Amino acid sequence: MNFRRVVVTGIGTINPLGNNVLEYFDALEKGVSAAAPITYFDAHNFKTRFACEIKNYDWAHYFDRKEVRKYDRFAQYAMVAVAEAMQDSGLEVIESEADRMGVIWSTGIGGLTSFFEEVMDYSAGDGTPRFSPFFVPRMIPDLPAGYISIKYGLKGPNYCVSSACASSNHGMISALDQIRCGRADVMIAGGSEACINIPTVGGFNSMMALSTRNDDPATASRPFDKNRDGFVLGEGAAAIILEEYEHAKARGAKIYCEFAGAGMSADAHHMTAPHPEGLGAVKSMKDALDDAGLSTSDIDYINVHGTSTPLGDVAEIKAIEHLFGEDIYGVNISATKSMTGHLLGAAAAIEALACICAIERGVVPPTINVEEVDPAIDSKLNLTLGKAQYRQVRTALSNTFGFGGHNSTVLFRKL
Repeated sequence: MNFRRVVVTGIGTINPLGNNVLEYFDALEKGVSAAAPITYFDAHNFKTRFACEIKNYDWAHYFDRKEVRKYDRFAQYAMVAVAEAMQDSGLEVIESEADRMGVIWSTGIGGLTSFFEEVMDYSAGDGTPRFSPFFVPRMIPDLPAGYISIKYGLKGPNYCVSSACASSNHGMISALDQIRCGRADVMIAGGSEACINIPTVGGFNSMMALSTRNDDPATASRPFDKNRDGFVLGEGAAAIILEEYEHAKARGAKIYCEFAGAGMSADAHHMTAPHPEGLGAVKSMKDALDDAGLSTSDIDYINVHGTSTPLGDVAEIKAIEHLFGEDIYGVNISATKSMTGHLLGAAAAIEALACICAIERGVVPPTINVEEVDPAIDSKLNLTLGKAQYRQVRTALSNTFGFGGHNSTVLFRKL
């Protein structure tokens, strides 16, 4: 089947490494760690007392007081990232084309902060229900997609995808399919998360999923390291403008790259643990390659899920080795969560931007904080340790996996 080609014509972000794309790309290249003690709440009684928070964020720079009352932080971050992406794309929405432009936004846990605050306020009171009229809109995960469509007048496909940490890959793939199949010419896709709060930190601590390296937060996220002890929470958003290739050419848009392939699968194995041999990940990556009409020898860079968990990192590497064989030794691999932390449902979106950075700048961002590679991982693999590496990146593949056994892979190609 001959699908319509889809390209990336705009990008935007706000995340722990930067409040815009330029800041983010520069920090990626420099190998900066965003992890630091939590400031959003008193975490001294928690097993984990650090995270990757966004720095120097003031909602008043982006919203008026009346407007911001409607938005949980995850929705604020979505609006900020999309505003940058729209400006970057130079896209003008005209009424005659609005039905062909849509939004698919993604999140893993949505407005949990708002939910928690409202319930705590109720429990501290006299039992009289005094909930904000904005409580439900602030909480439910689909509202950013709605807010974005309202702001820009986009009347095409509009919905939310939520599949844990695979959310924004699944959302981007859904947006890709809308254009490929002719339902839209332009789609805004991406993800946002504002998960640094009491219930999220407490919940993941109870699962023993988070690093507890409180004495040295900056080095706590250490994918592939022998002594890794869990992931580090991050927050933020990233947005990409996807456009049908001929539509983009006709308006003279800047084209970053082609969104060339996608793959999805399920482990059907365990609620939270990956398949130990990474079989679902193998299928996801192979399907993405087949979708793009490429082979393993065509891939230059893999941005791995790489969360810094004992089971996940090894399972993913096994999957990559199984699929790529000897071709893997010519590929750069890196885990940018070592710098940003894990943004849960927004992780795939900011890692898609890392792939775009690699293609545009000819630079592979590093995996930082690795002191001794896990002996279960082949030491001959190029894990891009410590420092960025400079090379031509024609193709970049990005994996993201989620609780429930969700596997997703996206593939970007230089035009």
